[in-house]
Amino acid sequence: MTALKFDSVRVGDELTAFTAPPISRHTLALYCGASGDHNPIHVDIDFAKQAGMDDVFAHGMLSMAYLGRLLTNWVPQQALCSYGVRFAAITHLGDAITCSGKVVEKFEQGGEKRVRLELTTANQAGDIKLKGEAVVALP
Repeated sequence: MTALKFDSVRVGDELTAFTAPPISRHTLALYCGASGDHNPIHVDIDFAKQAGMDDVFAHGMLSMAYLGRLLTNWVPQQALCSYGVRFAAITHLGDAITCSGKVVEKFEQGGEKRVRLELTTANQAGDIKLKGEAVVALP
């Protein structure tokens, strides 16, 4: 990873997007173990159907984790000042989630140079699943 500099980043610059492999039952089972979130609606089809769903669906935090990966592909983790999302839609089995981000503001706070990013995840049909924002510090 090449170290970004505040002066080289421009409002409107886009982060290099990436697409995660399609969500599978295996992905959901692995995420349950990794996150400690064993809510059966994400892995038990009978439970999901009893809750009125057609099938299990991904944890919202899985897509948030993918966005975290987008961020740390761009800057080192320690540069992250804040990060938050709003869950917009359910991520279904088979969805291939594309993570993207764009620089929307440059500013200084407390003597530190910072960049505000607009973040989204979307499936292969372009349906937005998460919208978020992050602030990173750059030298």
